Amino acid sequence: MGFKRKRGDGEGEEMDGEDRGRPNFNGGEKRNVILPSMIKNKDKRSKVYAKQKHEKKLEKQKKIKARDAAEKRALELGEEPPQKMIPKTIENTRESDETVCRPDDEELFADIDADEFNPVLRREIIPKILITTCRFNSTRGPALISELISVIPNSHYKKRGTYDLKKIVEYATKKDFTSLIVVHTNRREPNALLIIGLPNGPTAHFKLSNLVLRKDIKNHGNPTSHEPELVLNNFTTRLGNRVGRFFQSLFPQEPNFRGRRVVTFHNQRDFIFFRHHRYIFEEKKQSSTKGKDGAPIERVKARLQECGPRFTLKLVTLQHGTFDTKGGEFEWVHKPEMDTSRRRFFL
Repeated sequence: MGFKRKRGDGEGEEMDGEDRGRPNFNGGEKRNVILPSMIKNKDKRSKVYAKQKHEKKLEKQKKIKARDAAEKRALELGEEPPQKMIPKTIENTRESDETVCRPDDEELFADIDADEFNPVLRREIIPKILITTCRFNSTRGPALISELISVIPNSHYKKRGTYDLKKIVEYATKKDFTSLIVVHTNRREPNALLIIGLPNGPTAHFKLSNLVLRKDIKNHGNPTSHEPELVLNNFTTRLGNRVGRFFQSLFPQEPNFRGRRVVTFHNQRDFIFFRHHRYIFEEKKQSSTKGKDGAPIERVKARLQECGPRFTLKLVTLQHGTFDTKGGEFEWVHKPEMDTSRRRFFL
C-alpha cells in the first residue's frame, strides 16, 4: 500500500513506492537516494546494493588515478607532490601518553641497564625455561605446552602434580631456570599464561584467547630445531618496553638464520598477537619486464608458512618479584575503570 500526499486543496492522493525516491517539487527533495534497506524485495535489494557498490568502486578508482596523475605532473615540473591523505585510525589517534618511549630518554636507558632481563639479553646467561600447568589440567593444555616447547629453545616440561607454585619457583631457581611459564585452563580450555622471571621476577599474568593449535591450521609447516628470529612490534610505552623485554628474555639472542624461523609478538590496541612462521625467498624471472640488456628481470618474493600455535594475549597484572598473592607489590594492574576511551592504550 502507498501513503497519501496532501494537495493544496486539502485532498489527498496515493503515492506508490516507486514515487518515494523521486523529488518533491512543492517542498524540495525529500528522498533523493534509495537505500537498499528501504527495499523489501530481496532480488531488487541485492541489485541496488551491487550497483551502489560498483559506483563507489569506480569513484574510488577515479580519485586514485587523478591523485597519481597530479603526483606525476608535479614531479615533471619539479614541484613538490601533493601530500598523501592519511586515514584516521584508532591507533594514530590514540590519546597522548607521557610514558611513550623516546630515543633521547636517558632515564629509560638507565632503567634498561639495571633491569632483571639484562644478563640474558647481554648473553651473559643462556635462557632456560620451565613450563608447567595448573593443578586441574585438560587435554589442550599439554598440547599447547608441547607446541610451546617446539617454539622456545631450551624449554622443559615438568608435571605440576599437587605442588604449590611457590615450591615450583624454589625448585626452578635451584635448577638454574631463568623463567617459569604456567599454563592455566578453565573448562578444558587454556585461558591464561603466568610468566615468572627467575630468580628476581617480575611476574606477568596474561589472559589467553583465540588459541589455534598447529594441527588446526590449514597447510601448516613443521618447525625445525633452529633458534628462531624474534620480532616485537608496537611496544611503545615504558610498560610495553618492559613487557617486550620480558618476551625477549625467553629466547636466545643468537638466532640461526639458516632455519628461516621467525616468532612474532605484535601489539595492537593492547592485544598481543603471537605467530610462528617459516619463510622462504623465491626468485622468479618475469618476461614482461626487461632490463636495459633485454634480459628478463628477476624479482624476489618472500613466502610465509605458519607453523603454529596461534593465540592472543592481554596483560592483566605485572608484579614485582616472583609470584606472591599476599605480599606482592604490583607494578601495573588492569582495572575496568581504566578503560575510559577506545583510544587509550597502555602498551
